[in-house]
Amino acid sequence: MTKILVTGGAGYIGSVVVDMLVSNDIGEVFIVDNLSTGHKEAVNKKAKFFEADLTDSEALKIIFNEVKPEIVMHFAGLSQVGESNKEPEKYHRNNVFGGECLLKAMVANGCKKIVFSSSAAVYGEPMEIPISEMHALKPISVYGETKVLFEEMLDNFDSVHGLKSICLRYFNAGGSSENGQFGEMHEPESHLIPNVLKAAKNGSEFKLFGDNYETKDGTCVRDYIHVVDLAKAHLLAAKYLLSGGQSDTINLGTGKGFSVKEIVEICKDVTGKNFNIKIEDRRAGDPAVLVASNEKAGKLFQWKPEKSIKEIVESAWGMG
Repeated sequence: MTKILVTGGAGYIGSVVVDMLVSNDIGEVFIVDNLSTGHKEAVNKKAKFFEADLTDSEALKIIFNEVKPEIVMHFAGLSQVGESNKEPEKYHRNNVFGGECLLKAMVANGCKKIVFSSSAAVYGEPMEIPISEMHALKPISVYGETKVLFEEMLDNFDSVHGLKSICLRYFNAGGSSENGQFGEMHEPESHLIPNVLKAAKNGSEFKLFGDNYETKDGTCVRDYIHVVDLAKAHLLAAKYLLSGGQSDTINLGTGKGFSVKEIVEICKDVTGKNFNIKIEDRRAGDPAVLVASNEKAGKLFQWKPEKSIKEIVESAWGMG
């Protein structure tokens, strides 16, 4: 069986991907996570778990010697945009140096395939909508910068060591796994849908950051993709690499945008709850519109998103 090492497999998207790998009996799955933002209870019992930090080269050496993976799925890293701008050294250490340690361990152990969890944050303020993979990389956050730096490192490791990678640039992930066991558990929670649903559940006030953007209703527009659709894309990307595919970069989004106000109304409709909305100032680093072009994913490994925005909200509400 194919041996698959999943970094960050105790986190949100990593845990859903692991669940899908295990449920579909796709290889032997191993997880490495330092549990700084992941959750031990999200670790699938059928996967072997190692608690370790990617910056610990000795720990990685032991893990790779034991596992001898054929492919790595790399989710581990910090992802809070606001925090990244306040603590850049923390993000460079975790997302860039930790990634470098991982790639060195892969090369030392003959593992030459990796699927990387990248982000639409690499694009910054979009110059065109929808955003294709050819769009210039001009991140406006340290978080986005660290994703660009690691993508560049992957290019270098391909040129020098023949390490093949698929960088999956996510737009806004949401929802839970198909069995409802694995979903968003960020602390603090910065994602829109969980925060709207939190207001619905608690009857609390929802803070809306900025209603004066140049959009249809003045609020930010984003491309929301179900985490199950994301997970399926990871399996297809891994299959592509294992069958001899070359390195590439792929957007993962639906190609459709929804404003913050539209998401609020969908959440009210799904939950049957009402709550107050307080308009706050814009947050730094929030582009007005981020919507993906997903044509390349369809052409490269026949992927297309299947779940609607309502299904995303319904599965997230079911987790609550």
